[in-house]
Amino acid sequence: MENNYPFISMLRKYVSSSVLLVIATIAALVIANSPMGDLYRKFWELPVSLSLGDFNLFSHNGHPMSLGAFINDFLMAIFFLTVGLEIKRELLVGELSSVKKALAPVIGACGGMLLPVIVFFFVCPKDPVMERGMAIPMATDIAFSLGCLSIFSKRCPIGLKIFLAALAVADDLGGILVIAIRYTEHLNLWYLLAAALVVAVLCIGNWRGIRTKAFYFNTGLILWYFMLGSGIHATVAGVILAFCVPTNLPKGTKFYLERIRHVVEHFPETEVSPEDRNKPVMLSDDEISLLKRLESASDHLVSPLQDMEDVLKMPVNYHIIPLFAFANAGVNLAGMSLMSLFSGVGLAVFLGLLIGKFCGVLSFSWLGIKLGLMQMPENANWKSFASVCMLCGIGFTVSMFMAALSYSSADHADLLNDAKLGILCGTITSAVIGCLMLNHFLPKETIEEEML
Repeated sequence: MENNYPFISMLRKYVSSSVLLVIATIAALVIANSPMGDLYRKFWELPVSLSLGDFNLFSHNGHPMSLGAFINDFLMAIFFLTVGLEIKRELLVGELSSVKKALAPVIGACGGMLLPVIVFFFVCPKDPVMERGMAIPMATDIAFSLGCLSIFSKRCPIGLKIFLAALAVADDLGGILVIAIRYTEHLNLWYLLAAALVVAVLCIGNWRGIRTKAFYFNTGLILWYFMLGSGIHATVAGVILAFCVPTNLPKGTKFYLERIRHVVEHFPETEVSPEDRNKPVMLSDDEISLLKRLESASDHLVSPLQDMEDVLKMPVNYHIIPLFAFANAGVNLAGMSLMSLFSGVGLAVFLGLLIGKFCGVLSFSWLGIKLGLMQMPENANWKSFASVCMLCGIGFTVSMFMAALSYSSADHADLLNDAKLGILCGTITSAVIGCLMLNHFLPKETIEEEML
């Protein structure tokens, strides 16, 4: 897969996806508050179109999308497709695949979604417009939080890593439901019916054993267009598509492995001497046909879900999410002060992430353990577990996304700025405190050294 993205392969040697996200965020903040700030903001308002005659794929209510809307509505649908694929995998064979496995992260995620909303509700002034952002501090950013935890990878029990990853997945599922329900205002029944028909086509394709990625990507694009016009946020199309992608191997692995062995046995072997290594080599039509059969058999050894997840992982982590951060993290600090964090939406989001997420995950998990519904992650104690709960307050990507949905109107630009400032400060504070707690409470020696 990485060979298809040479730039990403080179980038991965030096920069992780979490670090790239931080760089994109800092760059957005710097540029938005520099003399280029106005140009930065106008850049995201440029129209985007993909037209055939009078039809424009990237249009909404008869108007072409802006570049910012294209990123938030279309590219983020691809991000949510990868989230949906991950959720489906975890539900089928991962940490959410059984009641026993799912209880711990699900209980923690429920607390981590409920308490931030309660904190926001009590802190935020009783204003209907401001209260639209109640869901902003619900989300945990899986890339940032696991990136922070990876700093202590040799000292951290694997059980804590699994708990945090599974909780973030369960958290994302809750966030998707909130986006689908809370941010749907006016439904267009014709578009909704058309979307339902497309979902039926996807389900039939799954049932009939269609396994090509092109079928699901192209049909998913049609689904996205109808969802965009239906009134339900278009990014939900990515999650629906993910749950329609097949996960099985109807003929198992033996059938295709035998085909691979057969092709390898019949493929002619040649040797090239050192002096001839730069000479051109041309394969015959039969040899090319054998290689295509080999490629087809190899593709069938991986389920479409895992194949699609692998294809999307790099472009999403190294292109889409950093681009989303660069487009959305540019908080205009002109005329603002840290006082924005001591009142209104900024304070509500900040405390929701810092206090609500930590207290919610920790208290619900404590109650679950005391009631015997779940167990403490293996090799962890309450101090290290609380440290990981603090990392749950890192709520960057999905929180920014929900902020843009909550205060989408130009009339609410100040509220959006306040929300973004609360997200940034809440995320940074949670990350710093969480890392300090982990450094203090985790054993100084590595897990490997203990086992030796």
